[in-house]
Amino acid sequence: MIQDKTEDLKAARDEGSSRAVGVSAAPITTPLKAAIRGGCPRCGQGRLFQGFLKVRPACEACGLDFTRIQTGDGPATFIMQIAGFIVGFSALFVEIRFHPPMWVHLIVWLPLVIALSLALMRPGRGLMIGLQYRNQR
Repeated sequence: MIQDKTEDLKAARDEGSSRAVGVSAAPITTPLKAAIRGGCPRCGQGRLFQGFLKVRPACEACGLDFTRIQTGDGPATFIMQIAGFIVGFSALFVEIRFHPPMWVHLIVWLPLVIALSLALMRPGRGLMIGLQYRNQR
């Protein structure tokens, strides 16, 4: 569970608003919007990910501890269902409407399902982290 106190949140927001004039600061947003973009769910300024999907140990801006975040396989499960739904029904529509040969299906739908899965994985994991932060503080 992510432990966060109201004082910590106020301090992070005050720190963001007390920066020098001329320094561009990211606007404070909701935890979900920040996490989907790969930012810290508390302050929205620090980065959430260290690599493609590896979560940082802590936020470099506000110090929120990310080591207690446990998303498990939830994001991957949802992403597989979303990508499978989109690609599966699109392939069925194309087959019923145009009757292309099987090699066309392989060339079109396999790369599409891979691209969709990779494109949605990071925002999906960020969303799960943002939801966990929002609901367990």
